[in-house]
Amino acid sequence: MRSLPITRLCASLRPLWFPIAVLLCALSCVHNCRADDSLKAETPITDEDRDHWSFQPLTRTAVPDVNANWRPNNAIDRFIFERLAAKELVPQAEADQVILIRRLYFDLLGLPPSIEAVDEFTADRRPDAYERLVDQLLASHHYGEHWAQHWLDLARFAETDGFEHDKVREDAWKYRDWVIDALNADMPYDQFVTLQLAADELAPGDNVNAIATTFCLAGPDMPDMNSQEERRHLVLNELTSTVGSVLLGLQVGCAQCHDHKYDPISQGDFYRMRAIFDPAVRVAKNKSLRVLKNENGFAPVSYLMLRGDWQRPGPRVNSGVPRIANWSSEGVGLSPDDSPQGRRAAFAAWLVDARNPLTARVIVNRIWQYHFGVGLSRTPSDFGIVGDEPTHPALLDWLATELIEQNWSLKHLHRLIVTSATYRQASVAKVSDGDSSNLWLSRFPRRRLAGESIRDAMLAASDTLDARTHGPGVMPPLPKELVETLLKNQWQTGEREADHYRRSIYLFARRNLRYPIFEAFDRPDGNASCAQRGRSTTAPQSLLLLNSAFSLDAAQRLAGCVLARHSNIDEQALSDAFRRVLIRQPRVEEQTMLLEFVTQQATHLREEARPREQLALPLKCPQNIDLHLAAAFTDVCLALFNSSEFIYID
Repeated sequence: MRSLPITRLCASLRPLWFPIAVLLCALSCVHNCRADDSLKAETPITDEDRDHWSFQPLTRTAVPDVNANWRPNNAIDRFIFERLAAKELVPQAEADQVILIRRLYFDLLGLPPSIEAVDEFTADRRPDAYERLVDQLLASHHYGEHWAQHWLDLARFAETDGFEHDKVREDAWKYRDWVIDALNADMPYDQFVTLQLAADELAPGDNVNAIATTFCLAGPDMPDMNSQEERRHLVLNELTSTVGSVLLGLQVGCAQCHDHKYDPISQGDFYRMRAIFDPAVRVAKNKSLRVLKNENGFAPVSYLMLRGDWQRPGPRVNSGVPRIANWSSEGVGLSPDDSPQGRRAAFAAWLVDARNPLTARVIVNRIWQYHFGVGLSRTPSDFGIVGDEPTHPALLDWLATELIEQNWSLKHLHRLIVTSATYRQASVAKVSDGDSSNLWLSRFPRRRLAGESIRDAMLAASDTLDARTHGPGVMPPLPKELVETLLKNQWQTGEREADHYRRSIYLFARRNLRYPIFEAFDRPDGNASCAQRGRSTTAPQSLLLLNSAFSLDAAQRLAGCVLARHSNIDEQALSDAFRRVLIRQPRVEEQTMLLEFVTQQATHLREEARPREQLALPLKCPQNIDLHLAAAFTDVCLALFNSSEFIYID
């Protein structure tokens, strides 16, 4: 038989394409139905898997003895000093009082200390003056406003959905306020986590705490998606991945399409964990998600999705936790899977059980990171095989058990860390100490402020920062060219001018547009959980601090604030501005340089013969003052805001 040309062969087979496609679809369905066998053949967890440091039970090692000449303040120092001695390193002496109070204020409150607060602290000769200051700051409502932002980074918080239309979520700000209030009240961390997973199950009708479950649904979403089934699949996957990384420190999201490449986390583990949340996520087209809620009678059957494809359900799965993290062979007591009630509450109870090897370790490591720049493990959301082992594993476990024993009090943990001699060290080594990366904490790690703290400090320096708390996010003015990148009416400047000067935590968090100073200084966009912000040094940062309308306004306000207290632009006025920005007194050579600059700049402006409206005069500029000298003083204030010392913490 003579063979047909390929084109004729294709034409002759065309009538068979449809029945062939139907046959392939049927075979696929048979495969899906039999996929339960592959789940039963799930790779078992081995003793070798459980030997990994993060899956080991928590142990409270005895606090080591160390060289008493190094004067440890608490157990933290003894663990750190023991390792320094082993590495033949020596800790630095304590930083001076002005450096310490500035460090402590920014670290606990995200704000600079006032001149009056510095003078009061440096004059306090009581032996426990520093500890008293710590207690005072931890009791401040500014503490929750600052530390809430760390959690909101993890929660991928924003007040909009993201994607093309970036629709506003009307009540999203209530979650931000809930986090602030919970931290200020020192809500035990186990309760803090439990409410964010299952407040509606534990206290039905409690609308105040129900908003806490926004944590689970705070990620990006597309309400107008054509397939709402696909949308729900994506939301559940993103939710599960976030819960795994934030609370367990495990990248469970890597297993939504296939077994994890490195960690003992299977696809079955991922979808069993996803099933915990399955009954509580309901979607409706063009409606933003708000909080978790179990609907009466809604108990969906949960499936493993083959290759992560929302259109390819595989074997049925029951709700459960990742096997590698489960210390009990008897399961975790989740409610029957034919009932939607109680799964999340049971999961939360398992999560914060003192026997859980991960939960306390993960949050302790995060708190340590926020104080020292990096965690004891430098991969705060990945405690798996490819994550970094802790530099001080015994200290990590000691702190984790201490947290649990102290009723999960985060403020207790903060106090322990910031009162340690390790935290109070100077940041600059006097000689080369063999610890160039500061891995062993032979000095305090100097680091840059976050964009929110930079903005707040610029406003605080001129007494401009508005003290109002809570409420919907506010929209300060933005450059016209930036607003034009958004859809119509997506950024409407607030009518109340004082709102433009509220703390950064209260600025409207739009997913598709970050406030310029925040974007320049590495604030995440809210599209994914951020465990650790970048600390870049870029040209746009300098350009923004020097040339933006916000920076000029802040400098004019600072100049006006200082001149309201001083009749002349002299050494006292310059010293006042210097202290407001950099906290410390200027040195003699710095004072001389500032005086010379003001004189020369005023002469330069006078020679240019600029009219009044072209001069950057202090706001509320005093009458009977040389306008060119006043404008030069504004330039001094702007220069101080642009100094490296202003945006770095020693």
